[in-house]
Amino acid sequence: MKRVLLFTILFLAGFFVHSQNGARIDALKIAYITNKLNLSPEEAQKFWPIYNNYSLELKVTRMKAINNNSSEIELDEALLNIRKKYSVQFSQVLSPSKVDIFFKSEKEFGHFVQKEMERRQLKQQLRQQNNP
Repeated sequence: MKRVLLFTILFLAGFFVHSQNGARIDALKIAYITNKLNLSPEEAQKFWPIYNNYSLELKVTRMKAINNNSSEIELDEALLNIRKKYSVQFSQVLSPSKVDIFFKSEKEFGHFVQKEMERRQLKQQLRQQNNP
């Protein structure tokens, strides 16, 4: 399960870098998280700069793990440490329940993107089979 998730994350990271859809997916993620957190304007003003730093640090860590052939455990540990670090920072601007909702929403969105990509790949395969 974790290998599938890691592969998906790494695939998505590569997909984001090489695709114009990356900006669209990021925008959808921001909208999804905003909706789930129901941020006030004051919370949003403080939350999003922290989130942008968090997101960048996660991406850089994943790319370093790929370049260094890091083990899955090393990557998981590094990502967990980043989440712990930013959990403290998020807690300074959001209630503990909203911080928890944020991390859950982020996972939910990742699962949604994964399922959507699988659906689209299957649709493309079916189209290729029907149009040789």
